[in-house]
Amino acid sequence: MSKLLGFSGKDDFCPGGIYTNPKEAGLFLSLGHHADVLFPPRKRSRISAPFVFSGGRFEKEVSIDVLPDECLFEIFKRIPGGEERSACACVSRRWLNVLSNINTDEFSSNPTNLSFKSQDEVSGNNSEDQEVENCGYLSRSLEGKKATDVRLAAIAVGTASRGGLGKLMIRGSNSVCGVTNLGLKAISHGCPSLRVLSLWNVSSVGDEGLCEIAKRCHLLEKLDLTQCPAISDKGLIAIAKKCPNLTDVSLEFCSNIGNEGLQAIGQCCPNLRSISIKNCRLVGDQGIAGLLSSTSYVLTKVKLQALTISDVSLAVIGHYGLAVTDLVLTSLRNVTQRGFWVMGNGQGLQKLKSFTVASCQGVTDTGLEALGKGCPNLKQFCLRKCLFVSDSGLVSFCKAARSLESLHLEECHRITQFGFFGALSTGGSKLKSVAFASCLGLKDVNFGSPAVSPCQSLRSLSIRRCPGFGNVGLALLGKLCPQLEHVDFSGLEAITDAGFLPLVENCEAGLVKVNLSGCVNLTDKVVSSLADLHGWTLKAVNLEGCRRVSDAGLAAIAGNCTLLSDLDVSKCAITDFGIASLAHADQLNLQILSVSGCPLVSDKSLPALVKIGQTLLGLNLQHCNAISSSTVDRLVEQLWRCDILS
Repeated sequence: MSKLLGFSGKDDFCPGGIYTNPKEAGLFLSLGHHADVLFPPRKRSRISAPFVFSGGRFEKEVSIDVLPDECLFEIFKRIPGGEERSACACVSRRWLNVLSNINTDEFSSNPTNLSFKSQDEVSGNNSEDQEVENCGYLSRSLEGKKATDVRLAAIAVGTASRGGLGKLMIRGSNSVCGVTNLGLKAISHGCPSLRVLSLWNVSSVGDEGLCEIAKRCHLLEKLDLTQCPAISDKGLIAIAKKCPNLTDVSLEFCSNIGNEGLQAIGQCCPNLRSISIKNCRLVGDQGIAGLLSSTSYVLTKVKLQALTISDVSLAVIGHYGLAVTDLVLTSLRNVTQRGFWVMGNGQGLQKLKSFTVASCQGVTDTGLEALGKGCPNLKQFCLRKCLFVSDSGLVSFCKAARSLESLHLEECHRITQFGFFGALSTGGSKLKSVAFASCLGLKDVNFGSPAVSPCQSLRSLSIRRCPGFGNVGLALLGKLCPQLEHVDFSGLEAITDAGFLPLVENCEAGLVKVNLSGCVNLTDKVVSSLADLHGWTLKAVNLEGCRRVSDAGLAAIAGNCTLLSDLDVSKCAITDFGIASLAHADQLNLQILSVSGCPLVSDKSLPALVKIGQTLLGLNLQHCNAISSSTVDRLVEQLWRCDILS
């Protein structure tokens, strides 16, 4: 070997150096500190002279790089360990390319002529290396310009001896030399332990690359493809046939993946647990039917969004979704009332626990009632942007779904306070959380004294951005929901002290989290009452934008709320005096404090903020124009544990 390399003596290179052809300096890698190949501990000088003196005459040096790739392949696959392979991969891109095309099992199948170690030592080391390579606990993520074939090759070579690659995520690609099928081929050769593969917006990777992964990465469990237009059914079928351990598949904006790929997944992957398909234009009823009918006893999570499927697919879900526990249906424009009615009456969704329907105009009162009856174990239900659901449908659904614990409605404008309070009173004894957001029909109606039974089980209530909801609704909520602990009324500009005080007074369990952000008409009277009656349980209070709350409310909080850890008084009328009252509280242990946009808080609050800051982890001083930069610098210096926004 020394003759082949033409070494001329000990001064030609530093100990442990690697020689390569001086004419090929451009082949050296420049992978940066994120590269996975193991670099030598220090730089090594290259041979400076192209000739050596031997036998009284000069002879031209001969580089190992004159050998063809086939010879280098045979040499490299006899290298004993991962550290040595990584060192070789650092020499040039050519060497890296050759090493990345050697399967891991080919290294262990050639234990001879590896070093001066004995055969037993070599065999033992190879067994240990193979065991480490099969672990697959390492994770690598490449984004944007860092996503190239060269880096993938370096990962393939470098991770094998350090636990094996188990998770690979590629987000975007280098526009000049981005990830291609060659990069995935290198991963398939060097990373047989791969279990998770995620490709986002990688247009240059096609079926060939996915087929390479399928050939050797048989342990693959999760496949995530987003915006991969070059991948078609062919690549997905290859994965399905070669990766029987596949449990989780996500396909988004893959324009060339259709029914055949999904049918193959259903037929060849007996362990499939989760499927998510979004905006894949070639996916139709045939693909959904083939997938669901083949995995009816194992598939637990189904998410279908923006597909051209019809009522047939909903009927298939209702009949074959025997193991489904989580179901999400979004933007299915071709499904009608009949599809949801058939799905509810299919009697196959007995195990369904969480159900979300969004932007599906086929949902009506009739279909909703059928779903409530057909899903006896449903615990969480979310309805978004379904414009044809009215009060009667909501009440009928809540009456039928006797196991319901969480109800969330957003932008369902035909729901009024009749439907809202009807759902609360008929929701059974298990309803724990109710959330309404941006429902324009939820306006105050004078009920008089309606005969509705209290909802003793409700613990969390959120009514956000419903401009018509005001004091009348709040007063009735105080009677209906005496066990509330978490309330969120953010953005309800119509409510005043007169409406909120009865709710505060009737909450028997003790409020824990209160969000009143944007309730511009609430005053210190409400804050004082809240602190007096619930100070012993309150942990988080948000008063952002309550411009009529001042120092008096802050003093009440300081004197009563011993458990409070999160306080937001941004854009309130507080001054330095209010901050001082917080600092003088005996048992207050705030962790998060926000006074953003409070123009009356100035540099005078520095001592008080320093005292409060002994327990703080986060402090927001943004848009406090009366606080100078020097004061902020002093706070940063003294409150080194606290994250300060200014």
